[in-house]
Amino acid sequence: MSERLEKRELALGFVALLDCAPLVIAQELGFFEQEGLQVSLSRESSWANVRDKVSYGLLDGAHMLAGMPIAATLGLGAPALPMLTALSLNLGGNAITLSKQLCQRLLQADPNALQQPVTTSRILAQVIAEARATAKKPMRFGMVFPVSSHHYLLRYWLRSGGIDPDRDVNIVVVPPAQMVSHLEAGIIQGYCVGEPWNTLAVAEGLGRLLMTSHAIWNNHPEKVFAVTRQWAERHPQTHQALLRSLLKACRWLDSTENRLAAVHILEKGRYVNTPAEILRAGLTGRWPAGSEPITTSQAADDVLVFHRYAANFPWRSHALWFMAQMAACRQIEPDLDFSALAAQVYRPDLYRQAAHTLGVVCPAVDSKIEGEHRTGWHCQNASLTLGADRFLDDARFDPATVRDYIQRQHVPLSRPTQHGEQPL
Repeated sequence: MSERLEKRELALGFVALLDCAPLVIAQELGFFEQEGLQVSLSRESSWANVRDKVSYGLLDGAHMLAGMPIAATLGLGAPALPMLTALSLNLGGNAITLSKQLCQRLLQADPNALQQPVTTSRILAQVIAEARATAKKPMRFGMVFPVSSHHYLLRYWLRSGGIDPDRDVNIVVVPPAQMVSHLEAGIIQGYCVGEPWNTLAVAEGLGRLLMTSHAIWNNHPEKVFAVTRQWAERHPQTHQALLRSLLKACRWLDSTENRLAAVHILEKGRYVNTPAEILRAGLTGRWPAGSEPITTSQAADDVLVFHRYAANFPWRSHALWFMAQMAACRQIEPDLDFSALAAQVYRPDLYRQAAHTLGVVCPAVDSKIEGEHRTGWHCQNASLTLGADRFLDDARFDPATVRDYIQRQHVPLSRPTQHGEQPL
């Protein structure tokens, strides 16, 4: 197949997080080379850098937040440039970390409530209400990018306890690698970010890991591999070769034995550049005693999923959920043709082409109702098992009624004030 490639030498971008692993493994284990590709990986300092470099052709494609190709296509935060994704890189992998001081205040208020994800935000709401009398500024929480799952899951969690994320707290953008230093300096009191930046804060005695993002939405979509639509149309065979390479890497990473080997690759300076013992916790979902998440409903094997549960399938229902959150945050207008946009940006047809070549079983449908399953379930046939997809509040997201969902789940709020998140 390699003789038909339109382009062989490629530059791909990533941000130093555990879920960049598929790109790193595809490079280090020769999966790119098997497909006739010569790839150079470029570590980027921020998601804005990733977006801009892909947009301007400095990178052929990249590890991206699942909402970024949608935002880029709509022109949120930068000139509009159609992008697409035909591969999800992973499910889950984020967590909420709080400063030791704030966590202590929550534990003093009600230690039992912190054992269950559904009650943690209610206790934070009490602490926020008590602090209003003396605090000059609202508590500040970090997330990595305005259209990230980190942002939307953080808001979802806050709302579940009655906290208005636009008025009661200040949500700010902080690049992943700067989260720990911002927490140490007291600039933020907590954050939602991918690993290893939660475990590192705990290891350095600066914070406590409250819960993984799995507790907010089981097996939520997280990162994707994305390219511009124009690039994909000009390089269809090269694109398929990339998808096959990354699929091989994702499949390899779902073995526990292989993950332990991956730790020693990812810890290298040119990749995540973090000690192996820190990376190991996030990759395996098994933290050292005393540093594990405070909440008890954690599924260790599902904290970070790279391949099983059809993890690599670009579900259009995931795209529609992100659009619903964008609309709820007033980042986009609710009267857009959501379904048409999802069909342009999330491309299961291209995924199926690559997966079929490798013998990977694919769902026969492009969307599903999210939030219906507390445990694993069979999708269409017994040979394809998907993971739990429960939301913290037991809500259901039906992509066929996305506008009703926006009105039902998110009471419209005024546009963000100085206490709201930073604008795009």
